[in-house]
Amino acid sequence: MKARHKRMMFIVVGLVAVAAIAALILNALQSNINHFFSPTEVVANQAPKDRTFRLGGLVEVDSVKREDDGLTVHFNVTDSAEVVTVKYTGILPDLFSESQGVVAQGKLGTGGVFEAEEVLAKHDETYMPPEVAEALEKAEGMKDAAAQGAAK
Repeated sequence: MKARHKRMMFIVVGLVAVAAIAALILNALQSNINHFFSPTEVVANQAPKDRTFRLGGLVEVDSVKREDDGLTVHFNVTDSAEVVTVKYTGILPDLFSESQGVVAQGKLGTGGVFEAEEVLAKHDETYMPPEVAEALEKAEGMKDAAAQGAAK
């Protein structure tokens, strides 16, 4: 085998090794990604049933209910079109309140209840997570389109 062929073989083997390493790294990163879903997408069964994801929207007024243990809280998250019930056990953020933006991370449990592992609240009066704002705008657009369709 000529030196030129040996170099070419070395380059090909090196490229295959780099591609294999890159594929393994991307696969590992993909399993750690938490996708964002709105209540409308969750109700439409677009959210994964067995994986952790983020749910965002507004906390519905008069929906926060605390259990006797003092740590378990049930509340509804809405995007103005659909509603998802969230169950969270832990201490809620100080800025958590009704009719405010919230993002919860967890899994979808039995009966369509979202079992949150973490709840994040807005950090000032004007802030809303970009994902929540986008989901609310999308839901409003869907409601407007449905209203126009019903009017015709």
